[in-house]
Amino acid sequence: MWLKSVCKSLVFGLPIGVTILDTVGYVARVEGISMQPVLNPESMNTDYVFLSRWAVRDYHVKRGDVISLMSPKDPNQKIIKRVVALQGDVVSTLGYKNQYVKIPEGHCWVEGDHTGHTLDSNTFGPVSLGLVNARAVCIVWPPSRWQSLQAKLPENRQPVSTAI
Repeated sequence: MWLKSVCKSLVFGLPIGVTILDTVGYVARVEGISMQPVLNPESMNTDYVFLSRWAVRDYHVKRGDVISLMSPKDPNQKIIKRVVALQGDVVSTLGYKNQYVKIPEGHCWVEGDHTGHTLDSNTFGPVSLGLVNARAVCIVWPPSRWQSLQAKLPENRQPVSTAI
């Protein structure tokens, strides 16, 4: 009887859990220094963030959002970066093949906060919004770092011109 109860719980609970992870969000570990000082400000500590899939379900992102996306260089790798520019914006690049780039429709420009220590759009160019899978909402671990993540751009990384 006990085994039947456990199996029944798994049969109903597992699909519900998977659905929540696929549509609402999940907690992920942030590795590396590319988003310092906002994430992983001390290289010996690792931040864990809540990634909201719900927040990007219609591919709506804002300038300044910290997002998780599939790497355009390696589809098996997820990266976390800040949205600097949206479709129609013109951005001044930091070492990309063109000094200025107009972001094409359905794309955005993403950068790590730790300039010079990140692989981002300055390496691979504008990224398709289809690669975006979540928005980082808050730091959930360690407890001393609990905070929500604000959508803000560094003053020196504002787009040259904005479409909207």
